[in-house]
Amino acid sequence: MSKPEDPKELKEGDRAPNFTFSDESGASNELRDLVKKKRAVVYFYPRDFTPGCTEEAHDFTTNYQMFQRNGIEIIGVSPDDEVSHKKFREKMKIPYYLASDPSNTISKSYGVYGPKKFMGKEYVGIHRSTFLVNRDGYIVKVFKKVKPAEHSEEVLSAFDIG
Repeated sequence: MSKPEDPKELKEGDRAPNFTFSDESGASNELRDLVKKKRAVVYFYPRDFTPGCTEEAHDFTTNYQMFQRNGIEIIGVSPDDEVSHKKFREKMKIPYYLASDPSNTISKSYGVYGPKKFMGKEYVGIHRSTFLVNRDGYIVKVFKKVKPAEHSEEVLSAFDIG
């Protein structure tokens, strides 16, 4: 069995890989169309309903109006399916997009899917990361090894807001 490769690193100044995602009504959207109208926060998280992911989602939800007032949309990406996202969105009252990535295609294109270690065990999964994308479709800031608590404030600060 071959060892999984380390994810390729996207950096500031790189074009943000485009991806398609569904909104809460099931309508299809693309990142490239969204960023023509607004800047975007694309954040990757491992799984709906886990403690850290719940905390991060709550934090972005709490500050969502501040993002909206400043022309910024949020897209959370995880390997969970649409059914899980619907339950997570309803329970957490999440007002922003959640993109389902069960095959990890989006996370691989952003270089956030790869080898991880937790409590001495090695596995492959999502590295909690956030990318800020400008209206030209370029990455202007990358956050790696994100701590869920107060991350949205850190993101607002990077956009010179807050």
